[in-house]
Amino acid sequence: MSLQPMKPSELARKAVNKEELFILDVRNEDAFEDWKVEGVNFEYMNVPYFDLIDGVEEIMDDLPKDKNILVVCAKEGSSVMVGEMLADEGLEVSYLEGGMKAWSEHLAPVKISDLANGGELYQFVRLGKGCLSYMVLSGEEAAVIDANRMTDIYTDFAKEKGVTINHTMDTHLHADHISGGRALAEESGGTYWLPPKDAEGVTFDYKPLEDGNTIRVGETDIDIQALYSPGHTIGSTSFVIDGQYLLTGDILFIASIGRPDLAGKAEDWVQDLRTTLYERYRELSDNLIVLPAHYTATDELNDDGSVQEKLSVLYKENHGLNIEDEAEFRKTVTENLPPQPNAYQEIRETNMGQVAPDSERKREMEIGPNRCAVR
Repeated sequence: MSLQPMKPSELARKAVNKEELFILDVRNEDAFEDWKVEGVNFEYMNVPYFDLIDGVEEIMDDLPKDKNILVVCAKEGSSVMVGEMLADEGLEVSYLEGGMKAWSEHLAPVKISDLANGGELYQFVRLGKGCLSYMVLSGEEAAVIDANRMTDIYTDFAKEKGVTINHTMDTHLHADHISGGRALAEESGGTYWLPPKDAEGVTFDYKPLEDGNTIRVGETDIDIQALYSPGHTIGSTSFVIDGQYLLTGDILFIASIGRPDLAGKAEDWVQDLRTTLYERYRELSDNLIVLPAHYTATDELNDDGSVQEKLSVLYKENHGLNIEDEAEFRKTVTENLPPQPNAYQEIRETNMGQVAPDSERKREMEIGPNRCAVR
C-alpha cells in the first residue's frame, strides 16, 4: 500500500457528512486530550510518535484492517513517517496534509440564505477552531463580520462573487483567535468597525460600532443593525441582518452561552450577560435565526455544515437561557468556566495592535480549541 495525503478540505467534508474515519493521533497525550480533530463518527487512537520510532508492530492488533486510517500530528512530518510504516504493513493509510496547524486554519463558506431584498448571506466555518465568520453580499458590495486572520479566503471569495468588501466588523475584541477584520479592511480599502467599549488601548483608527448603528451594504439597502449586548465583553455587540438573522458574537451559542471572564471581570460582567440573554434578546422576535461566532462541538453542525438555529428553539433547549434564579445563574457562569484559551492575553494585545507577532507565532498562539462557552 502507498501512503496518501488527505487535505484539510477533504477531512472537513468527512466531518460535515458524518462519515466514519479512524484517526491515529501521534501527538503527545496532553496535546491530544486538549484538542483533536472532531467528528461525530470518528474513532480515535492516541499513541505518541516517540513510542513508534522503532516500529508499529505493537499497535498493529489495535488498528482496523477494513477502514482507512488517518495519521495526524502537529505539523505533518511525524504522521508521514508513521504512515509510511503502516503502509509497509499493508494498511490503507493517509496523513493529514499540514497537520493540526493546517487543520486549525481551514475555512469553508456555507450559504445561509438569499436575503429578502436581494443579496446573500454566507457563514465561513473554521472546523479546527470552531470559529464562525460571516459575509453579507449585495449589489457590488460586501461586509465581513468576525473575520479570521486568514484573509485570503474572504478576498478570494469576494473576487469570485464580483464584489468589493467595503465594511469589516468585529462583534467584540476577540481573545481566542486573531481578528482579520482590520487587515481585511486595509487590503480592500474598506471601513473597520469595532465596539468602542472594547477599544480602550487600541493603537489604530476604527469606526465606533454603537447601539443603533445601521450599516448598509450594496444597492438593495440590506440593513445590518447593531445591538449593544454586553456580557462576554463590556462592548459586545450583536447584529440583526435583514430582519431575519441575529449574529450573537460570543454571547449566545447553539448549545451554550458566552463566558464573561476573559478580561478578568467575571463577577462584574455576569449581570450584563444575564441582562443581554434574559432581557435584551427577549425583546427581539423569537423567529430570528441565531448565527453565533463560535460553536463547541460537531453535533451543533447542521446537515449542510452550517451552525444556526431559531431563537425560539434556543429559549426552549439551551440550558443557559433557562436558569430563572439569578443567584444560580451567577454561580453556574462563574464556577463552571472552562480553561482559558491558549495565549489569550497575547491574542487580545495583538487584536488591540499593541504587539505584532510574526505569522508563525500567530499560528502557535491559536493552536487549541476555542473556549468561549459556558455549558
